[in-house]
Amino acid sequence: MTTDLSRYDPVWRAAEPYMRARKNDVHVPLSFHWAQRLLGLYPGADRDICSLAILLHDIGWATIDMDRILREGFRGPNILQSDVRYLHETEGVRLGSEVLRQTGWSADVIAQVCEIIDGHDTRPEPRHLNDRIVRDADKLWRFGVPGIAVACDWFAMTPRAYADRLAGEFHWFELPESRTLAEAELESTRAALMLHVL
Repeated sequence: MTTDLSRYDPVWRAAEPYMRARKNDVHVPLSFHWAQRLLGLYPGADRDICSLAILLHDIGWATIDMDRILREGFRGPNILQSDVRYLHETEGVRLGSEVLRQTGWSADVIAQVCEIIDGHDTRPEPRHLNDRIVRDADKLWRFGVPGIAVACDWFAMTPRAYADRLAGEFHWFELPESRTLAEAELESTRAALMLHVL
């Protein structure tokens, strides 16, 4: 069964102004792709909630200065609990609510999507399957070539050093399939980027 994802196009268009921050115009579409793959494995999950949440989860970064994002959100101590992480979630809820209202989604859908956005980086445990899928899709993109190319700069590392770091991060994943996908993707990325040499 194929799914018509064009139903989300109005949301993409409305969110586009917020996608230029922090390379979200690369990160978010790739994470959306991973979410669709995971949704294919978990038919009990809500496709609309997961798709909308992954599409909008990081638009809050657009309200924060990039130097501050890098300094506090990627290079400082305890980065996952930094003030800037909470701020991007709070702003993501605010902007995401506006985008979803503007594009005609119901109050119930908006509430469920915003529940996931609020805490997707900082909440220690996922609340339900939809939350698990979004959290895993948000991380899976990093294991591919574009993810390593972008995120190594965030963390001020070489691609090889960042790939080595990712090899120790498989415990991030909530779903067993996500770990398997990440392992295969990282192996392919190491080969593509010649990381055994570079």
